[in-house]
Amino acid sequence: MANSDSTHTQDQANREKRLVALSSVLAAVGLTGMKLVIGLATGSLGILSEAAHSGLDLAAAAVTLLAVRISGRPASERYTYGHGKVENLSALVEALLLLVTCAWIIYEAVMRLFVRHVEVQTSLWAFIIMAASIVIDFTRSRALYRVAKKYDSQALEADALHFSTDIWSSSVVILGLGLVWLSGRLGLTWLAKADAVSALGVAGIVIYVSVQLGRRTIRALLDGVSPGLRDEVAHAVHVPGVLEVARVRVRQSGPEAFVDAALTISRDTSLEAARDIVARAEAAVRQIVPQADVVVEVQPVVAQDEDQITAVRMLAARRGLGVHSIRIYEIAGRRTIELHLEVRETLDMRAAHSQASEFEGALRKALPALGEVITHIEPVGEGSATQVATREEEQQINEALAQVLMERRLQCHPHQVRVYRVQGQLAVSFHCQFDAGAKITEAHALTELVERDLRTRLPAIRRVIIHSEPERSENAG
Repeated sequence: MANSDSTHTQDQANREKRLVALSSVLAAVGLTGMKLVIGLATGSLGILSEAAHSGLDLAAAAVTLLAVRISGRPASERYTYGHGKVENLSALVEALLLLVTCAWIIYEAVMRLFVRHVEVQTSLWAFIIMAASIVIDFTRSRALYRVAKKYDSQALEADALHFSTDIWSSSVVILGLGLVWLSGRLGLTWLAKADAVSALGVAGIVIYVSVQLGRRTIRALLDGVSPGLRDEVAHAVHVPGVLEVARVRVRQSGPEAFVDAALTISRDTSLEAARDIVARAEAAVRQIVPQADVVVEVQPVVAQDEDQITAVRMLAARRGLGVHSIRIYEIAGRRTIELHLEVRETLDMRAAHSQASEFEGALRKALPALGEVITHIEPVGEGSATQVATREEEQQINEALAQVLMERRLQCHPHQVRVYRVQGQLAVSFHCQFDAGAKITEAHALTELVERDLRTRLPAIRRVIIHSEPERSENAG
């Protein structure tokens, strides 16, 4: 459903962009024809330069129409980022066409100012056409800007910027024609040169706009971004849980934006937490660059404040080993670590000891401050799978547990009691409730006493696992 909605929105955007580009082409056709007829009739270089300018507007509008049609095509195997760059390319073509036109206008204006004399005939129609041009250009540029801003289209934005300059250039031409008309009324012959000067003014305006447009399109084609955008994105993706922003890359392809970020997180971050970090980073980017295609990569690293016990577990996990009962002591100024290392029970003594020695070496390398490493090797695996204890054994352990709790006067309400055998030896596990306000050290001390008493009464017990939990209130649940 989401994909169909997205497709419908994209189709609507492409349709609206094509319609506004087509209306721009039709308006350019009408303006070019009117200016050309009046320019030839009056001999005004200002109007002829505007006719040439409008002719380039027509070509630019046609290029824009073609560009928005192509850029709306979806990504393909060859163009994996889509066809959005066509819009940037069309804007560059517009800029180059405008510069070529300006070269001709400047050449002709210089010739009329210093080499040859051309009589300019002013008429009411010249003023009417130029005034109509201003009105049409104003309406057209507003429509283009609206759609360009709505869909972040650089081609339409370039077209809108292009046509908005026509308003100023047409105003300059009207000023030039007015001064030529005054020269005939006041007898000031030097004012007759105002038409050529106004043409230079048009050329100056167009050159400025063309250069700005060219710089923007070249920057877009080279995947440049606006100043500060990268820093803004880098700041946004530094969500809670991120240690460092390793890389941020932003590229624009027509109306589409692509953001690629690499974030470092602590290596003990869970998969669910890492996914949450990625989701929050993507959402933060889209607050800055709406509709962006965002790719966030997380790289686990050792955090500066990582607990040493966590580091031991992570190191063992990467080697496919299990560890438990990790203890770290300070002995004579040196840090000693003791742990139980779980290896496959199918290994012989030589292979098991080799794995333990390799793990100890890696541990010393990862934690240089460690002094002695004492490893207790124990087997685990399918061969150590549990077996159900006999009913007599279960009854024997339950009676012993009840006696221990009664002697210790410990109301722990044992439940989920399980009795099983591991490699022929008895094992027992159960849940024990304590006061919710009790300290964990107190609860742990009591469970150790219970474990010791059980082993004393039943030496056949290999392991005792007691899960401590707070008592539930009567209103809980």
